[in-house]
Amino acid sequence: MELFKPGKQYDFMGMRRFWISLSIFLTLASTALLFYPGPNYGTDFRGGTEVEVAFLKGVDAGAIRHAVEASKQFSEPDVLEVRDGVGNHFIVRVQEVSTVSEMTKEALKKALCLSDDPKAKMDEKACPETARATEVKFSAGGDKISVRYDSTADLAKVKAQVESIEGVKLRVGANNPGETSSRDHRVEIQLQSMGDQLLTAMREQLGADTVPQTPLRVEWVGPKAGKQLRDSARNSVAIAIVFIMLYLAFRFDVRFAPGVVLACLHDALVVLGVFVLLKKEVTLATIAAVLTIVGYSMNDTVVVYDRIRENLSRYRGKKFAEIINLSVSETLSRTILTSGATMLSVLAFFIWGTGIIKDFALAMVIGIIAGTYSSIYVAAPITEWIDSKMGARKDGPKADPNGKKLATA
Repeated sequence: MELFKPGKQYDFMGMRRFWISLSIFLTLASTALLFYPGPNYGTDFRGGTEVEVAFLKGVDAGAIRHAVEASKQFSEPDVLEVRDGVGNHFIVRVQEVSTVSEMTKEALKKALCLSDDPKAKMDEKACPETARATEVKFSAGGDKISVRYDSTADLAKVKAQVESIEGVKLRVGANNPGETSSRDHRVEIQLQSMGDQLLTAMREQLGADTVPQTPLRVEWVGPKAGKQLRDSARNSVAIAIVFIMLYLAFRFDVRFAPGVVLACLHDALVVLGVFVLLKKEVTLATIAAVLTIVGYSMNDTVVVYDRIRENLSRYRGKKFAEIINLSVSETLSRTILTSGATMLSVLAFFIWGTGIIKDFALAMVIGIIAGTYSSIYVAAPITEWIDSKMGARKDGPKADPNGKKLATA
């Protein structure tokens, strides 16, 4: 399908100075935004606990934030409204992850009568044989405790031991604590998770008629795991770009590789810059979108490069800029059809999607526009510039009849 008259040629390179200047500005501005104010990392990258709640009646973000702060259990609460047409739908995020601190863990071990010396004498009233732990393990989130005994444990006594520690609350349930292995005499104690405590704190401040008993979703990521995910995301983008450069250098030649790499970097930075400017969260979904955009941009650029290579051998007398204009003009219909079809699909998710899907679609919309534009006005001009420099070195300086060297044209 041809959207433009066959043989029609447009002077894309005639406007390259303006578009290259715009690309440099966008790249520098996006880079500056990544340093200040910096990305708004989601729970995936910075760690913390995230609770998604559908409140029972009308409430605003300020009231929710005040309720969390008033409990004095959480620091730096972040409240985001989910605009999905339903209303009263919010995401509440706090920095805390584990329900028990290291000090509380030691106090719980002591209350459960765990001793480094099994032969040491203990108070029989506080630590009877049926409630004397030989092993205590805490889950990563601190909401579960696995305890081992030498004999069948007195669950009522174990419950009293745990509840004796200030600030520790058991999750409501008939079998808590409960025996998980009669052969090994293992007991599992379930504490209120950070999400449970956050919901309880809001219920105490806002009322049971406003805050539901259970959240829609609870997620948590430790700060160490968040840093590892952040580093892995950055490395994955860098490795993808390096392999793209190697692939293009192998498929075409060294003149073409830098252009597409810089175009991919341009697209990735523009997407991240827009996310910072709009104060959108940067999550694993955002990184997935950036990697998708890098692949999309490379594919679009390779199509243009392939036509440039064909025309270089077909029109040996033409200048490189003319070859680029001809090649882009010949592939313009294909570019518009491919980008347009992809854009329509992504726009549907952006308009009617919610949450992570909407943010992913936003990144794709920006990336498709930037990727299509960068194939013409970032990758191609850089390739032309490299070709002119390589050609100048290859030709070398000319000499006049008197033996003096002249500048290369």
